[in-house]
Amino acid sequence: MVVNEQKKVTPLIPGIASAIIWGLGQLFNKQYVKALFFFLLQMVVVIVECLTGNYFVDNFVIRSDGGFFVKGIWGLITLGTQPRKMSLVGVTEGDHSIILMIKGIIVVMVALIFVAIYIWNIRDAYKTCKLYNESNVRLSTKAYIRELWESMFHYIILLPSGILLMFLSIMPIIFSALTAFTNYTKTNMPPTHLVDWVGLDNFKNLINIPIWTKTFFGVFGWTLIWAVIATVTCFFFGLIQAVILNSKRIKFKKLWRGIYILPWAIPSMVSLLVFRTMFNGQFGPVSQLLLDLGITSERVAWFSDPTNPNLARITLLVINLWLGFPYFMALMTGIMTGISDDLYEAAKIDGATPFDEFKSITLPIVLNAASPLLIMSFASNFNNFNVIYFLTDGGPTNVNYQFAGSTDILITWVYKLTLDNQLYNMASVMSILIFILIGSISLWNLRRTKGFKED
Repeated sequence: MVVNEQKKVTPLIPGIASAIIWGLGQLFNKQYVKALFFFLLQMVVVIVECLTGNYFVDNFVIRSDGGFFVKGIWGLITLGTQPRKMSLVGVTEGDHSIILMIKGIIVVMVALIFVAIYIWNIRDAYKTCKLYNESNVRLSTKAYIRELWESMFHYIILLPSGILLMFLSIMPIIFSALTAFTNYTKTNMPPTHLVDWVGLDNFKNLINIPIWTKTFFGVFGWTLIWAVIATVTCFFFGLIQAVILNSKRIKFKKLWRGIYILPWAIPSMVSLLVFRTMFNGQFGPVSQLLLDLGITSERVAWFSDPTNPNLARITLLVINLWLGFPYFMALMTGIMTGISDDLYEAAKIDGATPFDEFKSITLPIVLNAASPLLIMSFASNFNNFNVIYFLTDGGPTNVNYQFAGSTDILITWVYKLTLDNQLYNMASVMSILIFILIGSISLWNLRRTKGFKED
């Protein structure tokens, strides 16, 4: 710590100085190492821009001569101005709108990092001068680093993973969201065509075009029903199995738990493909068995009968129950082992029946402990792509829907819009809506849980 006797000045002077040239305010405050650090960071920005651009030519054009930051921002705003064309000598050089968008997003994220450093540079110059005016004390570089490390230790440790998260997770999410505001489809595919910004047109089409509106609300309604029933059935069936297995009358509990846990232990994709074969309407053994027993007069098209889509939906729910209840059974078993036997003994003394014990002791404790996981399970079922896709592929077909079947949920519809039909803009619109819906529902329910309130 260095104590200097110096005429006091307004902190605005070093703050403005650092706003003009990084580190100049620190130099004014006689913190030379910090001044050099911020100045070098500014030079990095300038050097990168100059080396990646061509700013010393006549007739400067951003498209061809701009540097990393300038051309990146230009590409994100315009998405290109010259498409590639076929000629006698091959494909001409042009702009690829999607690549320009991705590069632009990366540039913006890198620029935000440097903007944060720029603000830090200004605030540091201002606060250092203000501290000196108030206490006549100016921290040395070593003391400043030590204080910064102690006060910001957790953030410093999280910073590398946070930056990695920005480019590996947040950047694709931003790209997906921005695609919803473009005309990026199979009929407007780069590089031979340029993608344009269309604003909210895709969202308006979802509302104004009847086939899109009917499909969205139909698929969304089934998605909501599917997520609720799939979660509730798995939860309560798993809870019932856990209560039964915890009963003192049950022998060989480990054996029964091992048997019931098998559907969860086996990879779900393998189980789903087996069920798809078993319930195949043409050669599946289930339809053949019903036919041999005389229960049905013809084979049952479990997943492909367009006149009876509810049969496919009920079958999906039953199969999902088989696959999902072991998780909740294991979870409930663990929770119930932590419930004190004294509670049940006291209830028996008061004359409570087994049902009363379950209703007043077991169920409230289990719900309180498992409610956050129950909400997570709802979110997972809302986007349960595997069960729908591997069993029915969204079928049976529905002539009233646009690129969707009767059992499609929003996530499988997005998959079809993207890979099968290459309607990337509409798929992105659906992704945004899914995020808003599931995020809002999950947050609302989570904040109502007792476990969340206690935290």
